[in-house]
Amino acid sequence: MIAIIDYDAGNIRSVENALIALGEEVVITRDPEILLLAEKVILPGVGAFGDAMEKLHAYGLVDVIHQIVEKKTPFLGICLGLQLLFESSDETPGVEGLGILKGKIVAIPHDKGLKIPHIGWNSLSFPHEGRLFRGLSENAYVYFVHSYYLQAEEEEIVKATTEYGVTIHASVEKDNVFACQFHPEKSSAVGRKILQNFLSINREGN
Repeated sequence: MIAIIDYDAGNIRSVENALIALGEEVVITRDPEILLLAEKVILPGVGAFGDAMEKLHAYGLVDVIHQIVEKKTPFLGICLGLQLLFESSDETPGVEGLGILKGKIVAIPHDKGLKIPHIGWNSLSFPHEGRLFRGLSENAYVYFVHSYYLQAEEEEIVKATTEYGVTIHASVEKDNVFACQFHPEKSSAVGRKILQNFLSINREGN
């Protein structure tokens, strides 16, 4: 069973629909017992960093997420879900993220003549081999919607990057924790392959 964390964020249903289309049993929940028993857990989301952290605290989910990660359950953050895994965001200074991974979320510069938010398809480069991208070729296209981006502290965890005025850390992987700034559930065949790769990972990380 795949559990999607319910914290009133946007885009949760589209992730659910993508997983159901892949033949998975899916539950959207904030029940700690269900989340801790799940085979895999996904933290999706579209919205503001500070509001999201406030909701995670209000629903008692911060400690639960840390427990899921400590149990080595495969865990996937999507879009805002990626950002929340890190320490802080320029979107809401002074608000601490989950701090599961080291790094910060910063604003895409406005001085590059590019539209903000960044909405659309961009190609990926793979600086380090990542399990989410098995079977995909360099320059695979995925769909982004964001105004802020990740600067990871540990370069070796960055498995995919894209260019949008700056180099964006588009996907990270460390042990059982995976995250994508882009939306695999909206990224056609490439996105389906990424989700399938995540679904194939077991607790031993293979």
